[in-house]
Amino acid sequence: MSSISLQDLRHVYANGHVGLAEVDLDVHDGEFLALLGPSGSGKTTLLRSIAGFVQPEGGTIRLGGTTVVGPGAWVPPEKRNLGMVFQDHAIWPHWSVARNVGYPLRLAGVPRKDAEARVRSVLGLVGLDGLGDRTPAALSGGQRQRVALARAIVGAPQALLLDEALSSLDEPLRARLRLDLKALTNEQGLTSVHVTHDRAEALALADRVAVLRAGRIEQIGTPQDLVRNPASAFVASFVNDAVLLDGTWAEGRLQVAEGISIPGERLEAGPCYGAAGLGHGALAVTAAVSPLDLVLHPVHPSLAHPNLAEDTGRAWTGVVTSALYGPHGFDVSADWHGKTLRAHVTGWVPKPGDRVLPEVLRARVFAAAASEAADGAGKADGSEVGVAPMGPVEPTNGDTLRTLVRT
Repeated sequence: MSSISLQDLRHVYANGHVGLAEVDLDVHDGEFLALLGPSGSGKTTLLRSIAGFVQPEGGTIRLGGTTVVGPGAWVPPEKRNLGMVFQDHAIWPHWSVARNVGYPLRLAGVPRKDAEARVRSVLGLVGLDGLGDRTPAALSGGQRQRVALARAIVGAPQALLLDEALSSLDEPLRARLRLDLKALTNEQGLTSVHVTHDRAEALALADRVAVLRAGRIEQIGTPQDLVRNPASAFVASFVNDAVLLDGTWAEGRLQVAEGISIPGERLEAGPCYGAAGLGHGALAVTAAVSPLDLVLHPVHPSLAHPNLAEDTGRAWTGVVTSALYGPHGFDVSADWHGKTLRAHVTGWVPKPGDRVLPEVLRARVFAAAASEAADGAGKADGSEVGVAPMGPVEPTNGDTLRTLVRT
């Protein structure tokens, strides 16, 4: 059974902006679902429609089998038995922690002794044991957010809604609260819907992620599905920083520039091509390449490089523009003829100004007409990339350039 069921949900704001367009979605009992998308994509409108703060123009919403939005049906927010955590905590500064947390129980008419016992229990669950008498001013930002979370779950809601609930916190506190939130929702079996702009947060917390664009769900799936099997070029670019390369598929290769191509065995056809795949005819396509599927080979100007002719090789190389060290290597950005490539580099120490030769290990291919990226996710022609990788090199002739593709 689905805790939350949405059918054909539609909403257009007074200024003409499409908030929701024919959204169908089922959130299962005990599931943690993240809503992810750029600004204006509809994720907050969707969450607030579930909460009852937005009344959609059409469609139905069912909570636990009860219709709360639909033809002739409207249940106000306070009657929906939902818990909600906001970005700014929204707790009363002049009340104690215990009084803030117990407020929903007071509204529900729960006897005082039962309410006090429940508040103590929930404060223990969120790591605030013994802090019930403190005021919010005496707490850290992370503790105040735990108060908001405790208040949201103290009434045993049928679902928990989180609206950018962790975005105001600094790392590493935010990372710690992610772990605690995941453990708490699993332990309590809470059905949760979480709106976030943070891709890493969505992928880390959620059982499934719904990616929204222009009021529609572009793709919904497990974090692994979204990263490795994006349904569109937009999803690949937005979720995984993939670079989008326009090119022509012909004769078993994807030509992305003169003399530069990707062999067919390294390409996967996106769902727009169906079971037939790319076929044998010439096609205008867009390849999405994840940073995980790009290798940047260092090119040392003082050494003879086995893959580059002495005079012509520099035309095919890129230049490192930034290299950020992390626990598992370097996150590198490189300029390749006006395109920004991103890759994770290990085994050598990249520095700005270093020349690199890019190699694509794997790319997912979409129809060019269906590959338009929006909302800052990168252009379909690949000219704007605040995103990632580039294609392997194929020789124009045997004398000028030897391929980096290893078959």
